Amino acid sequence: MRRAGILCAAAAFGAGLALAGAFPASAHLDAIIAQAIKEDRIPGAVLLVGHQGKIVHRKAYGNRSLTPQRAPMTLDTIFDAASLTKVVAATPSIMKLFEQGKVRLNDRVTEYLPAFQGGKSDITVRHLLTHFSGLRPDVDLKPEWSGYETGIRLALADKPVAPPGTRFIYSDINFILLGEIVRKLSGVPLDEYARRNIFLPLEMKDTMFRPPASLRPRIAPTEILPGAKLPLRGVVHDPTTRFMGGVAGHAGLFTTASDLARFAEMMLGLGQRNGVRLFQPATVLKFTTPQSPASQPILRGLGWDMDSPFSGNRGELFPIGSYGHTGFTGTSLWIDPESQTYVILLANSVHPRVRPAITSLRGRVATVVAAASGISGQRVVLTGYNETMVGGAPRRAVGRNANVLTGLDVLAEDGFKPLAGKRTGLITNHTGVTRDGRRNLDAMLQAGVKVTALFSPEHGIAGREDTPDIGHSRDEATGVPVFSLYRGEKRRPDPEMLRGLDALVFDIQDVGARFYTYICTMKNALEEAARL
Repeated sequence: MRRAGILCAAAAFGAGLALAGAFPASAHLDAIIAQAIKEDRIPGAVLLVGHQGKIVHRKAYGNRSLTPQRAPMTLDTIFDAASLTKVVAATPSIMKLFEQGKVRLNDRVTEYLPAFQGGKSDITVRHLLTHFSGLRPDVDLKPEWSGYETGIRLALADKPVAPPGTRFIYSDINFILLGEIVRKLSGVPLDEYARRNIFLPLEMKDTMFRPPASLRPRIAPTEILPGAKLPLRGVVHDPTTRFMGGVAGHAGLFTTASDLARFAEMMLGLGQRNGVRLFQPATVLKFTTPQSPASQPILRGLGWDMDSPFSGNRGELFPIGSYGHTGFTGTSLWIDPESQTYVILLANSVHPRVRPAITSLRGRVATVVAAASGISGQRVVLTGYNETMVGGAPRRAVGRNANVLTGLDVLAEDGFKPLAGKRTGLITNHTGVTRDGRRNLDAMLQAGVKVTALFSPEHGIAGREDTPDIGHSRDEATGVPVFSLYRGEKRRPDPEMLRGLDALVFDIQDVGARFYTYICTMKNALEEAARL
């Protein structure tokens, strides 16, 4: 393949976006992106790096379009932002309504959308924002449908596959519902609300849903869909949003690197940019600190990613406490309050076809930027995904760089071979999760393990029961029976519960010093199993 050229356009981008002097990492960044273009991982990109109030790197690389005509990438290229919509449109709109007292994080979604799951759901606004609702990744797209109202109806009726707060499932449905909450509470659609309250105050003039045809020459095209002759251009790539007419809380936004820089500067300014205050500092801090359940290894802010399987664009040096997001089309944004740095990498990696995800490219770019940003390493955590929460702040997982695995992860890496063909009982609670955030039960069932019974300790299978007499139940997602080992004076499994089992697995990962009964539960279960 012919080596793609690197373009650097000089343009005026308004106050506060002046390009600073030479950035020591620029040559490395140029080489990384040029190599990605040479390997056909992306057709082109715009990279913008801000540091301590100045733009230190801003370049356009490669091509904006490969077909039907080849056209060079320019700094003012408008990109289909994909899931950056979640944090640039939907989340700040919820932040506005939150500050106005119109929405509360711990309210059930049914407070605002009464038809949601027949009005009987315990899913909260917080669950939607952190992706711990238990809802599926997306609504069904087959048979094909159309219309905003149809999309909302499908989202309202979707059935969760896990109890709320117990499992991280990255779900577009969460943000479809959040976009509808914005519409219900404000009286205007999400696109109009975000335009009035977010984009106009920040002078984000090239950020919008459903861009007009007049802007099409500046828009980076995406995929050529089956049966089509031309790529999508100015029409959202995400099929669900496309079916909904182009506006939804999870995708549909179009934007430029310079507009995202204005947004990032506002976030680093704790809600203020160039004298315009959009949010109070406490609100920005609230939404950009860990808000996922304390028992979970995945760190999510409200809307924002912090440390999860999806946060590869954090790289390996930006500290835990920084935050960002990615988009399927090749877009990404990462913001680090500690060093006052942000990285915006916009690429149309799905043009003219969908390529493998550019996770490694994003991570390499972020690491190079962080290495040049003067992060001292003091008072920050630099280790990656699978940090835990202590007192509302992340702590270093000892031995994380040595790749320490829990017993569950050891079994998972081995395909659960010791349990192959065995009827298995599982003693666990909400702490039993794999490194990638799956419940132990789900991981075992997916690997073909015959889990026929669950056993719950004090506080129940979900860790929420505060009673000395917890009854038996069934797992909502799988129907596997749950036998309580904390029923009044009965703290041991009955022989009938264990009969027919070939193996008994104990996986309670958060024993600590708080609940001594967890250790007693293990002892009692082993004793009863030995009697059979």
